[in-house]
Amino acid sequence: MDKIRVIEVKKSVYANNDLEANENRDLLKKQNTYMMNLMSSPGSGKTTMLVSTIERLKEKIKIGIVEADIDSDVDAYSISKTGVPVNQLHNGGMCHLDAGMVREGLSDLGAKDLDFVVIENIGNLICPAGYDLGQNLNCMILSVPEGHDKPLKYPKMFTKVDCLIISKVDTVSVFDFDFKALEKSVRKLNPNIKIFPLSAKTGEGMDTWCEYLLNKIESWKQ
Repeated sequence: MDKIRVIEVKKSVYANNDLEANENRDLLKKQNTYMMNLMSSPGSGKTTMLVSTIERLKEKIKIGIVEADIDSDVDAYSISKTGVPVNQLHNGGMCHLDAGMVREGLSDLGAKDLDFVVIENIGNLICPAGYDLGQNLNCMILSVPEGHDKPLKYPKMFTKVDCLIISKVDTVSVFDFDFKALEKSVRKLNPNIKIFPLSAKTGEGMDTWCEYLLNKIESWKQ
């Protein structure tokens, strides 16, 4: 039997995506547009939090939103009521966005005229963590009903993000959620992470979150 040739594949499987992500990053820098990649599980409250954020910031900065879903335009419709530019990406059943898809969304949105763009990624705590989109800020949402043990189950996501929003804190009396246990496990994975407990429903913590965002955007533009 002939000897089987073994081919060492050392090029990253993400190489093409990383190239496109860097192109996105360079383009956004030239346009002076700051971009956030927002990730979470389905039902964590991403869209509700975004609407609340937009309402607080839209008179101060120009905002645009790229919504991503496997199907439907429900979230984009909710965002459109705020009056900011929004479009909807359907990704053909994939569990994440890649940099090429984001490029299409940014082009259609007209990001060159915006100060701040949010990519609302597919609801998933696994796949989106591995893909660079060209963003300046990685943020994830963990809702109180999901439980405080998620960093133990999905560590990669928590190591990749710059900030963690704990949403739906107004429901903490209903669910067994341990904030101290969550913070301890998260900081073992990511010591410098910023954590924001908030409720988009009651407004608790929203001002602190929005102030953080404005400071990040303004310092980046300087």
